This record gives sequence, structure tokens and C-alpha cells, in this order.
Amino acid sequence: MPEKEVLLTGDGIKKLEEELHLLKSVKRREVAERIRTAIDFGDISENSEYEEAKNEQAFIEGRIATLEKMLRHARLIDTSAIPPDTVAVGSTVLLKDQNTGDEHTYTIVGSAEADPDHDKISNRSPVGKALLGKKVGDLVEVKVPAGTHQYLILDIKH
Repeated sequence: MPEKEVLLTGDGIKKLEEELHLLKSVKRREVAERIRTAIDFGDISENSEYEEAKNEQAFIEGRIATLEKMLRHARLIDTSAIPPDTVAVGSTVLLKDQNTGDEHTYTIVGSAEADPDHDKISNRSPVGKALLGKKVGDLVEVKVPAGTHQYLILDIKH
């Protein structure tokens, strides 16, 4: 079965590469040193430092494998090919919530890069899906567990 491509912005690829470099060049060495130190204490069968370090090592190796796979299957989002007036993955969209009057700015990204705390929402999220293909001035209705929200698209940037 072919691997699923991972949509990423240039910033997203850069962040994953930086995390991978940190894990391989710094964190691996740190945890290996912790394991060596714990082994030097003697009996590892009841050594909590050794167990913690081994668990951290397993986590780091798993994360490295995940990052490598994501980067191997990464597809850079080419915002130059997107019509300037249309929402697509890679767009930053200014919305006005028709229920509250609040304005929100979201960047639509692939699911691997989503970070709602920093206003990066997945193209697969309810809001992200509803916005794709829309234009400035469009009224978008989004069904979420709490009900239905209506957003007016005020601006789109790529």
C-alpha cells in the first residue's frame, strides 16, 4: 500500500528538520549518557533512572522514525499555484464569526503541521474543510459538535 503524502509548508518542513536534527545530534547522546551513568550504579533490575532513560530512548527513536517518514513523504505546499482569491492549503484566512462578531485569523495547513494554539488548523478539520475553495465575501457554514458557526471570509493571503 503506498504511503500517504504529508502536506507541509516550507516552515513546517524546516521545523520538522530542526526537530529531527536536535533529536539525532543532542537528545540521543544525552539519553545514551544517562543510560551509561545508570548502568554504572550497578544492578539495573531495580534502577529507576535506567528504566526512565530506556523509556526516553524508545520515545526518541520512535519520534525520529516518525519524523523521517513524514519528511520522506512530504509534499511542499506550492502557494504560487493557488489562485490569489481562493482558500487552499497554505492560505491565511481572516474570518468574521457571524454569531459573535469576533474576527479570527487561521492558516490552513496539512494535518501533520496543525497547531490550533498558534492558529494553524488542519485542512481536514471542520473549519479547514469548509474554507477550502472559498473566496473573499463568501459566507461559510461550519458544523461543529457545539452547533453550527457561520464565518464571513474577509481576507485571504498566501
